[in-house]
Amino acid sequence: MGVKAGDGVALATDRRMAYGTFIMSRNARKVFRINDRIGIVFAGLYGDISGLVRILRADLRSYELTTGNPITTFMTAKRLSLIMYSYKMLPFIVETIVAGLDPDGTPRLYVLDSLGSITEEPYAAVGTGATIAYGYLEANYREDLSGDEALQIAVNAVKTAIVRDAGTGDGIDALLISKEGVREESVKLRVRIEEG
Repeated sequence: MGVKAGDGVALATDRRMAYGTFIMSRNARKVFRINDRIGIVFAGLYGDISGLVRILRADLRSYELTTGNPITTFMTAKRLSLIMYSYKMLPFIVETIVAGLDPDGTPRLYVLDSLGSITEEPYAAVGTGATIAYGYLEANYREDLSGDEALQIAVNAVKTAIVRDAGTGDGIDALLISKEGVREESVKLRVRIEEG
């Protein structure tokens, strides 16, 4: 999930890595801090996610060293889009949210599909629980949200998806990106197995 606020952006995701009906991991990292102003959330194949993160971090570092300028959120999304599109014949199986603050402090949130198409949105959800989470996001989003309110809405949207989607679960990782910096949070959810 990604939610844009007046003074920042919030990203949140679950920790479950599932392929079909099989849970591969209950501790997968799907939200990544790219730098002090930008974060990314992924849904999809975990090998593709980790590969894209490594490629993107190297590309962004090269961009900043070459140009001498800090990268904007849109340029991060655009460079990721170009990487993804260059593999269109054998695409990365991911959906992505890129969010952050531009150097002037403007919050931005972009959604990318597996071929790199970019759209800017005030809030977004990707992955198997997205359709469930959108109901919560649409009912609770306001343009005047504070960063903490946006973070709580993103976390609650993930919790809503966990309740109804078998591919979503096992805790929540979140980032709040604001002028004060990046705050990371984790919420562990208990797994209860009934005997009998």
